[in-house]
Amino acid sequence: MATIKLYGTPLSGHAHRVEVLLRMLGIPYEYIESAAQRASEDFGKLNPLRQIPVLADGGLVLSDSNAIMVYLVKRYGANTPWLSDDAVEAAQIQRWLSIAAGEVRHGPASARMSSLWNMKGEIAFARAHEIAEKLLTMMNAHLAGRDYLATNHPTIADLACYSYIAHAPEGRISLVPYPEVRAWLARIEALPNFHPMPQSAIPAAA
Repeated sequence: MATIKLYGTPLSGHAHRVEVLLRMLGIPYEYIESAAQRASEDFGKLNPLRQIPVLADGGLVLSDSNAIMVYLVKRYGANTPWLSDDAVEAAQIQRWLSIAAGEVRHGPASARMSSLWNMKGEIAFARAHEIAEKLLTMMNAHLAGRDYLATNHPTIADLACYSYIAHAPEGRISLVPYPEVRAWLARIEALPNFHPMPQSAIPAAA
């Protein structure tokens, strides 16, 4: 099997979720730091939207982190529990993938990007905090009495939501009020072959 290439940046939660899955599936890969390459013509050929991550697997080039995770499990993890053929479980996994692309992205992720890099065009910092508070309150209640988001075992739904929730304090969002969320984060971090996303150099909220 040709070595899979993952284009990303270490502080990208979208790239991190793919990297964690690659490690947990035991798939060899080459990580290509692409922060300085995204404006290049070559990167534009990989993803005309110039977003990361991008996965190259032989002749296949695929973008969108959630789509990449689905591909990796279907292609290389058929006998693993990261996805499900059960109708209800599959629907629950998809629900949390949508939350990762919606509320997680526009809440904790946007607050973090605004705080760390003052990114123009992001949702207003206060609005991102409102979205994050609503999301984390819902997640905390949802996780009461359960270990994982979609099923009774970890799935790609957990990985899709993990990175930006874990690093929400970098966006000045405290996780102290959400003990069930913090316990869930600890369970993900205890999984075999887990690989943490680096902390930023900017002091975070408690």
